[in-house]
Amino acid sequence: MRIATVLSTLTAVALSVGAGSLQAQSGSIQATATVLTAITVTGTNPLAFGNVTPGVNKTIAITDATAGLFSVVKQAATSVALTFTLPANLTSGANNMPIGTWTGGWNNTANTPVGATSFTPSAAATTVPSGGANLWVFVGGTVAPAAAQAAGAYVGTVTMQVAYL
Repeated sequence: MRIATVLSTLTAVALSVGAGSLQAQSGSIQATATVLTAITVTGTNPLAFGNVTPGVNKTIAITDATAGLFSVVKQAATSVALTFTLPANLTSGANNMPIGTWTGGWNNTANTPVGATSFTPSAAATTVPSGGANLWVFVGGTVAPAAAQAAGAYVGTVTMQVAYL
């Protein structure tokens, strides 16, 4: 019995030594997040076609003084996507005047259309690469009044949404 007791004791010691060398290991990481500045979009200047002659298309380029202008304040060094909701027509009561084309340009270095990057405003997103905290978006277009277009003040709403990428 004495041999059995010695073997039992040696086995217990061996198991206890082995268990001590199998200690768990651990590591850690940090969880981080950066909260970006809220985006502010302001309609600064309306797209104003002014007086329009029936039957004669009128175009406002993004470089014209009456081009539409949005100003955006965002987090510097971040990219954004621009999407638009555009009217197909300007309306005056029950009368419609189609807008045939849309033009756009964005500038993230100065509030000027000179040197702006051209794009076509649409519901499909336009990506603006990272730049400063300010962004200016210029909008132009062409109205196409019919030869018998009813007289009146025609309006429509251009909406631009800006989101971080």
